[in-house]
Amino acid sequence: MTDTKAAVTLPVDVEQIQRLLPHRYPFLLVDRVTEIDPGKTITAIKNVTINEPFFQGHFPGHPVMPGVLIVEAMAQTAGLLTQITSQMDGASGSPLFYLVKVDNARFSSVVSPGDQLVMKVSLKRLIRGMGLFEAKAYVDGEVAACCELMCAARNDK
Repeated sequence: MTDTKAAVTLPVDVEQIQRLLPHRYPFLLVDRVTEIDPGKTITAIKNVTINEPFFQGHFPGHPVMPGVLIVEAMAQTAGLLTQITSQMDGASGSPLFYLVKVDNARFSSVVSPGDQLVMKVSLKRLIRGMGLFEAKAYVDGEVAACCELMCAARNDK
């Protein structure tokens, strides 16, 4: 078996992300992890392109990334924080977490094709298989969306 600490290097590319998360096209919404402070914070990006399937219907002639998918991208980033932290700690893996609650979601600007969504997520607390995260998504340095996410560890792994 290889050293799991050496298995995660920055930037974490999409191939590594696919080893850490179960999401796949068209629902994998994180392209790269650029920064991590294990167990504390993570920064990841999603390059938004006109090729995204949701732009066909949201909205024709004025493509806008749905807010719920921005929240999902932030939740996937939170999942990467737990998975990468677990690997860097030398564990064989972290349980998969499910999104169970979204609080205080705010959308400040439209996210459109050509934008790079930068997600910054911090772990506020992790107690008994429940994680509380603060999440923000930026475009061009300005907050496009923010929320608090609560995730619960899956018991049947």
